[in-house]
Amino acid sequence: MKEIKIVIIDVDGVLTDGKIILDANGNESKVFYVQDGTGITYLHRAGIKTAIISGRESKAVVHRAKELCIEDVYQGIHNKIEAYEKILKKHRIKDNETCYIGDDLIDLPILRRVGFSVAVPNAPLELKRSVSYVTSAPGGYGAIREVTEKILKLQGKWDMIISRYY
Repeated sequence: MKEIKIVIIDVDGVLTDGKIILDANGNESKVFYVQDGTGITYLHRAGIKTAIISGRESKAVVHRAKELCIEDVYQGIHNKIEAYEKILKKHRIKDNETCYIGDDLIDLPILRRVGFSVAVPNAPLELKRSVSYVTSAPGGYGAIREVTEKILKLQGKWDMIISRYY
C-alpha cells in the first residue's frame, strides 16, 4: 500500500450500494455516500489519482465523477482489463502501484494484478478469497472512505489531511 499512486473503483456495489433505481420512464438514479466522495477528495489532495471502471453506463456516474474531479471514467466496459491497461499506460503507473476496489467476478482479472486488491463484504466468496483486503463497510456506505484512510495512514499522509481541520 505504500506504493499506491492510483485507486480504481467499480461503481455498482462499491461506489453505490448496488441498487439500480429506475423510474417509470426508465430514467436511472444512483445514491452516493458523501464520505466516500470526501475520501476520493482526500486521495487527490495527497497526490493519489482515482479512476472508475464500470460494467454499466449511467449519466449519474458522469455527473458524480465530474463533481469529484475523476478524469478517467470508463463505463459500459465488459472487459475491464482493457480499460485498466489504458489507465496504467496513460499515467505511467505499474500494477504494484495500483489499488482496485471491486465487488463481483468481472473484477477478478484486475484484482489479481494490482498491488492492493480490495473487495466489499457483499462480494462473492471467490472474490473475497482472492483479495488483499475486505472492507468492513459495505459498498455505497463507506467502503471507499475506509480504503482511503488505510492507504493515507500507511503512506504517512493522513496527518496532512486532518491538519487542515485543526
